[in-house]
Amino acid sequence: MRKEFSAAIERIAQEDDKIIFITGDLGYNALENVRELLGPRFINAGVAEQNMVGVAAGMAYKGYKVFCYSIAPFAVYRCLEQFRNDVCLHNLPVFLVGNGGGYGYGIMGSTHHAIEDLACLSGLQNVKTWIPAFADEVDGVVNAIVTEAKPAYLRLGAGPKTPEGSETMGTFKRVMGSDDPKGTVVALGPVAANVLKALQTSDTLDNQFEVYTAMNLPMDLPTELAQRWGNAQNLLVVEEHVSIGGLAQQLSVKLLENGLAFKQFVSLSAQGYPESLYGDQSYHQKQSGLDTANIQEKLRSFLA
Repeated sequence: MRKEFSAAIERIAQEDDKIIFITGDLGYNALENVRELLGPRFINAGVAEQNMVGVAAGMAYKGYKVFCYSIAPFAVYRCLEQFRNDVCLHNLPVFLVGNGGGYGYGIMGSTHHAIEDLACLSGLQNVKTWIPAFADEVDGVVNAIVTEAKPAYLRLGAGPKTPEGSETMGTFKRVMGSDDPKGTVVALGPVAANVLKALQTSDTLDNQFEVYTAMNLPMDLPTELAQRWGNAQNLLVVEEHVSIGGLAQQLSVKLLENGLAFKQFVSLSAQGYPESLYGDQSYHQKQSGLDTANIQEKLRSFLA
């Protein structure tokens, strides 16, 4: 998604001279086009993320719209206080962009993973977190972030293109339908690709479930959509994020508010480092049960 994000910034910066881009010494071989286009509006703050957000808040106070870019854990954890106090409490248009959400940076280890980022940010005042599942969603998300001009966090990963026929409902998008669903899968971010593969490579699961992705936390869950999920009786939530403060926990509150109960409610989430080892992203997904085989197993249990 980094390529799509770079193209979106290049386009929108030509339309709006109030766009500022600050990087925490990252983006090489990806953002050179943005640097050349923005000129003095492109700032390398160095390895100083806290200062980066403080500077961005000052610029936003003067009327600019500021993107702050880094690896996801550096963009979130290192400057959480500055983002909360300087940006969110003043409702300023500063937009954190974290590349490699979840286990995206794989073998580089826990310091480079962001599996608690949404829990940290989605509870702050005035902020909206954006988690595109598909690469071609990034351009529209950047548009929405700039248009809303409020504190935001964009979590980038590596995803395919949106399946044809997808339909947006509130902050959710239906990416696979079913004539008579035996359950619903709600996925957060690019791990949705594992869900789609799990269904498309199994004859017994094909056309048995509907699949949705969640675009935002906090979420907007239309009542009619919640009721549709309740009618299907079974719900599987898949997210490359810890369970506390993540999609499943926040979604369960919304479902309870709608008076819904499920025959089975299963949550698959990031489990940290159960064997105290590091590997690539697929290794950590398998350790957490976010791989295709385990998703198929959970869905088969809904049909039993």
